[in-house]
Amino acid sequence: MLTETFVAATTNPDKLTNITAAGIHFHDLQPLPVLRSSFKKSSVKPNCLAIGEAHVFAAQSDKAVVHVYSRERNNLEAVVPFPERIHSIALAGEQDGVGILVLGSEGGKLILWELGTGRQVSTPQHHLQAVTCAAVDLSSNFILSGSTDSNIHVWSLPSLLSFSTVPGEYGQDLPLSPLRSLSDHRTAVTSLAFGHSASKQNIAVSTSRDDTCVVWDYLDCAVLHTFLLQSTPICVALDPVDRAAYVGHEDGSIQLIDFYKQAPTTHIIDHSSRQFAPTQPPRSDQWTMSKNLSSPIHCLQVSYDGTILLSGHQDGKVHAWDVARGNYKQQVADFAAPVTNLAILSPSGFAQVKKPLLKLHHVVKPRYETFANGNHTSGGLSQSYNFTAQLMTTMSHVGGARDTDHFHEALAHAAFPTSVLDKSLVDFVSQGSNANGQDSVALTDLREQNAKLSTQLKEAVATVREHDREYWKRKRDDEIRAARKKRRRVRQIQIDEMKRKKEMGEIVDEGEVEMVEQEEGQDLSSDTDEITDTE
Repeated sequence: MLTETFVAATTNPDKLTNITAAGIHFHDLQPLPVLRSSFKKSSVKPNCLAIGEAHVFAAQSDKAVVHVYSRERNNLEAVVPFPERIHSIALAGEQDGVGILVLGSEGGKLILWELGTGRQVSTPQHHLQAVTCAAVDLSSNFILSGSTDSNIHVWSLPSLLSFSTVPGEYGQDLPLSPLRSLSDHRTAVTSLAFGHSASKQNIAVSTSRDDTCVVWDYLDCAVLHTFLLQSTPICVALDPVDRAAYVGHEDGSIQLIDFYKQAPTTHIIDHSSRQFAPTQPPRSDQWTMSKNLSSPIHCLQVSYDGTILLSGHQDGKVHAWDVARGNYKQQVADFAAPVTNLAILSPSGFAQVKKPLLKLHHVVKPRYETFANGNHTSGGLSQSYNFTAQLMTTMSHVGGARDTDHFHEALAHAAFPTSVLDKSLVDFVSQGSNANGQDSVALTDLREQNAKLSTQLKEAVATVREHDREYWKRKRDDEIRAARKKRRRVRQIQIDEMKRKKEMGEIVDEGEVEMVEQEEGQDLSSDTDEITDTE
């Protein structure tokens, strides 16, 4: 059975009570709405929650810290401090199992934190005020940042993470600067959302306190359409297939913006036929609930199949809306504290689920000394740049069957692929000969060096062998001398014993007398022990 779960983050209300505690809650949506688990003592502002496969990141509303929770161990893994308060976060690269956390600071900067290495990159202050919302596109190549200064910047994620600081390499004028900017809003930007397309025709949607919702092409930074709203928008969510946008208002109502409601061949966000005249959505597409249930909306999320819209409210309740009928459905949960963030997780229970290549069991905390030393734009490669993660598949399946390039072949091979060795030999031979087939100067020098080394090796081997012969000869001579000395001592003892018996008048064996007489003629008192070499 498929199970769909959403995550709700709350903040401390204006009037605290003994039974109220802000936190992060995992709550089932389907098949039955049931609370599963919670992380206590975490007060999260709007746009300050990011959910990954293994971790939950929450920027705290009352401190300049980010709480990192482990979904595997269901506990608080780390508390990461920053030099200023964080007003928005977004997670990039999570589809590969590793991630980069994008943080918008109170001072108008973007901070990028590589979760697997601890590397930290901070941009200059391109926003004049706090970065209140951030979003990352589906390909994790582009970042949108919105601020209370009414500007929206488009950033290149590879450019920000690049170790090169050459201006213009990715199209920007200066290193660590945005690619382009949108300044069509007149007041604070309240929310941002990317479309779900992987093509170059993807869209972005932004809302502002000037009561407008703008749909635009972020690659060209061109406005596709501007919608005039009837109330102040706080949050926005897109349909899973980008058919419509849902805008949550301060008065508790939801405005449906249907991109395909107008009939003709060119709809209102057609890239080839841009319409610059603002329009106002019809009142019939505004969803409301009874006044006793109405409360300002802080966040919106659309279910996996696009049939249910969830809204988080100031009074702590989460409500469900029927998208097909366009009306209020039911109350899903009540957390007794303002719900500031909602996130719907991918459904669990599918027969075959593609797992990410890598998995981070523990995040690596960013190196705070870059801020302490005042080096806010430092993102270069350090001597201790290490990446720690777990491979979730065998090396033979790295990249899947579709990856047949030389890189993945070399990565998955046990040693070196034959193609790499063949190419190396061809390159070596081609470098050793010129066009006429004659040996180059470098090859001639190499052969002379090899000949000298071969001669030196032979001389060294001959010297070692000569030392070995001398060693074994000395050892054999020492053994012969020791044996001769031992025989002399034994014979001398025997002779002395025979002489003693004669002097004492004891009976002496004739055989012993003959042996003594034979050995008396031998010179047993020699101390030279000279040995003649018979070789």
